[in-house]
Amino acid sequence: MEELTELSKDNLSELEEIKPQFEEIEQKIIDLEEESLYSSEFDNHSAVLTVNAGAGGVDAHDWAEMLLRMYTRYLDSIEMSYEIEEISSGEEAGIKSASIRVESFRAYANLESERGVHRLVRISPFDSNKRRHTSFAGVDVIPLIDDSDEFDLNDDDIRIDVYRSSGAGGQHVNTTDSAVRVTHIPTGIVVACQAERSQLQNKVRALALLKSKLILLEKEEKLKKLNSIRGEQVEAGWGRQIRSYVMQPYQQVKDSRTNIEVGNIQSVLDGDINIFINEYLKWRRQGLND
Repeated sequence: MEELTELSKDNLSELEEIKPQFEEIEQKIIDLEEESLYSSEFDNHSAVLTVNAGAGGVDAHDWAEMLLRMYTRYLDSIEMSYEIEEISSGEEAGIKSASIRVESFRAYANLESERGVHRLVRISPFDSNKRRHTSFAGVDVIPLIDDSDEFDLNDDDIRIDVYRSSGAGGQHVNTTDSAVRVTHIPTGIVVACQAERSQLQNKVRALALLKSKLILLEKEEKLKKLNSIRGEQVEAGWGRQIRSYVMQPYQQVKDSRTNIEVGNIQSVLDGDINIFINEYLKWRRQGLND
């Protein structure tokens, strides 16, 4: 193409003829650049995203619910199929925890950037003195591993509890006694599911998620790459955040890993988080290359 351009530089009609070829090459480069972002082992998998309220009391419960809304809005905007697996309401407001199962190609890659502690600074709607409060929520993202059915799980290592769904109801969450919580005793890993009306179906889905977590843990230990696969699991509190959302005294959302800043916080909370996801994937690729 360089040679063609050199030969045609004095002929405008010939330059116009080769212009579409340049545009085609440019698009191929853009596609290759995007494809190169998805090179990790679990990138193409479906995923389960879990939100847990951290430090901050009722404000943290409200913040966890705001994050849940942000993620469902984001998933709706990119037309990724999802279902709320489990939700636990807070005593006064908001939620203590929630899990979203996302059945879609590259769901894990698109959500991995959200794993970590999210910090909110705002004037608390629950403070009669209208003081600024800081609250935290932790987000975890687990890939759903396809061969989890082949993973042997010792019945003596698990405890299964049945309970009533505690969510707010609606199209995503039922309110029967079919919710299931499974605890893996040796590791302390806990998973829960209440998406189905059948207790048996919830048990099957919870066990599949538990197996995925255990397979991931086994791979992490075997390959000695905990940070590259899942990231460090830390308490949702001060000094641990991956992203800060400030409503007062100014408005800004900033990712501490990529240093990307967005001034329109309402847009972000409405699900417009593509810029953080894309910049994270570039940041991750750079880390893998280093």
